[in-house]
Amino acid sequence: MEKVKTLRKPKVESYIDYSLVFIVLFLLAFGLVMLYSTSSYEANLDYGDSAYYFKHQLGPTLIGLGAMIFMSYFPYRILRKVAFPIYLIATGLLLLLVPFGKTINGAKRWIYIAGISIQPAEVAKFAVIVFSATLVISLKKKLLDPKGFGTMLAFPAFLSLLVYGITKNLSSAIIIMGIAVVMLFVSTPGYKRYVIAALSVLALATVIVLIVANSADSSGMNYRFKRILVWLDPAAYASGKGFQTIQALYAIGSGGIFGKGLGESMQKMGFIPEAQNDMIFSIICEELGLFGAIAVMLMFLLLIWRLMVIANNAPDMFGALLVIGVMGHIAIQVVLNIAVVTNTIPNTGITLPFISYGGSAVIVQLAEIGMALNVARNIGR
Repeated sequence: MEKVKTLRKPKVESYIDYSLVFIVLFLLAFGLVMLYSTSSYEANLDYGDSAYYFKHQLGPTLIGLGAMIFMSYFPYRILRKVAFPIYLIATGLLLLLVPFGKTINGAKRWIYIAGISIQPAEVAKFAVIVFSATLVISLKKKLLDPKGFGTMLAFPAFLSLLVYGITKNLSSAIIIMGIAVVMLFVSTPGYKRYVIAALSVLALATVIVLIVANSADSSGMNYRFKRILVWLDPAAYASGKGFQTIQALYAIGSGGIFGKGLGESMQKMGFIPEAQNDMIFSIICEELGLFGAIAVMLMFLLLIWRLMVIANNAPDMFGALLVIGVMGHIAIQVVLNIAVVTNTIPNTGITLPFISYGGSAVIVQLAEIGMALNVARNIGR
């Protein structure tokens, strides 16, 4: 008697974007090396341990890698079901800053839960990606109507205003709103409204700059407007608010083509305040020169390109929007950071993804990369 052969379902192989994984691991390793090089002098003076910042960044980096691995296996479609709770959690963490936030350097941007420091603005960036993707899918054709379009922008705008109102962190507020706009731009036809909006914002910014620049008295001016004056002429404020910008430009200029060599920066010797944070790109330019700076920017371009490839091949619209949100987050933050360091735009505190010092930031960014890898795993299924 012949045995009946059972038909087995062919095993579906997962697609793993090894290029994306390699780029992220390279940026993390490079970031840790540059963080130690940049912060060792001040860390030794302040804490008696040259590896103080390195050690404090290594822990969150390992946690972030764990989060990336977890999110790469966590079914991303479930995020659509829990999008609103994630949004509420982000809102709740921001509101907790009012009574429990710890003020550091004049900014109330961190809360401590079970001894762990959390920056709610970073959680809000993750929340706006997931919730905006869910909103776009839910609203669909209603996005073409003013009501649907406004609803889509209202939720991220609320988070953005909350971040700015509580933490006074304008850069994070801009990034949160920018992520939502990028996702909306990709998911709706007719780019005319976006062009008009962009030109309107540019015109408004130009008017503000002209008014501030031609102001006769700046003594009672808002500190953000004073940053515009510093941006226009940093040398005039070299002993005050323009000091950091001037020193960063010195670092970039003194690096030349190939730099002074790893660890040989002079500007990190107390000249650039908190160099391991917002201004770490200037130390990269000084130590590794134009060659190193271009190499870093090229790695970020490759990272954004890989995310575009995943988004274009995503198995569904929700997955594509999640990856577009991650791409928008990283792209906006990289552009703004480099623009600030090179004095292309007024100075505002914003870190360089995967490289600058910051535990909450690297954990959230790696979790987002894990989400993109999860979408990539489902390509072809």
